[in-house]
Amino acid sequence: MRCLYADLDGTLLGPGASLLRGADGSFSPLGVRAIEACWRAGIEVVLYSGRRQLSVFECARLIGSTAYVFELGCGLVVDGELEWLTDGIVPDARGTIYDQIEASGAPALLLEHFAQRLEYHTPWSIDREVSHLFRGALEPGEAEDVLRAAGLDWLRLVDNGVVRAHAEQMPGLPVVHAYHLIPAAASKARGVARHMQARGYGRADCIAVGDSREDIDTARVVGAFWLVANALERDPTLEREVARGSGVRLASEGYGAGVYEAVVTTLAEGG
Repeated sequence: MRCLYADLDGTLLGPGASLLRGADGSFSPLGVRAIEACWRAGIEVVLYSGRRQLSVFECARLIGSTAYVFELGCGLVVDGELEWLTDGIVPDARGTIYDQIEASGAPALLLEHFAQRLEYHTPWSIDREVSHLFRGALEPGEAEDVLRAAGLDWLRLVDNGVVRAHAEQMPGLPVVHAYHLIPAAASKARGVARHMQARGYGRADCIAVGDSREDIDTARVVGAFWLVANALERDPTLEREVARGSGVRLASEGYGAGVYEAVVTTLAEGG
């Protein structure tokens, strides 16, 4: 193994987005130990996340990593060099990519069409460069149909997993997911694949760990994808993805402990 791709929220980070909390909320060093095991073995650790660039940059700096994927694969930074992975949709005179998506009318269209089922995921939806971040509950393909009908199929709404919304947020929905509206060409899998290309890594050199349907998609490009146990606890529908996904493995532990399990198991198996 030469590289570990690790998602942040719900994966490397425990409850409350803490690196030092385990599944039960108590202190746990296992996320840190996973990173330590990688550094001792000469394995690069790359964070890939739906968070905005500055947030992922700070997290990467804290663990000593020089590469990261942000806003669900819309951007990749390698050794200080930024590359947009949005197929020509880049910041220009019209504004940021976020501004261009807003000007298309797509966010307003989705909010109107899915009233009571979709809203901005404040405060994390503020000050983003690319994606419009929502929370809510939609059936797969619903947003795709609406965007296509409006001639906006250059965009897609991505399910990035279950969120722990406050009790007063969308109380009529039993389960609340985070959704990112991004250029259709972008994905976490594409961000991971581009980093692998930049570093010269082969598929067998890499594993990824995550907790969402979008994370599972990286199984297409890495040697093995590990889904942390808390992902199924929060979203049992992911069992179908695990069952049919080639190269998908389920960790018995959640959060940082699941990342540690993925790393030490891969190393023990000779990866």
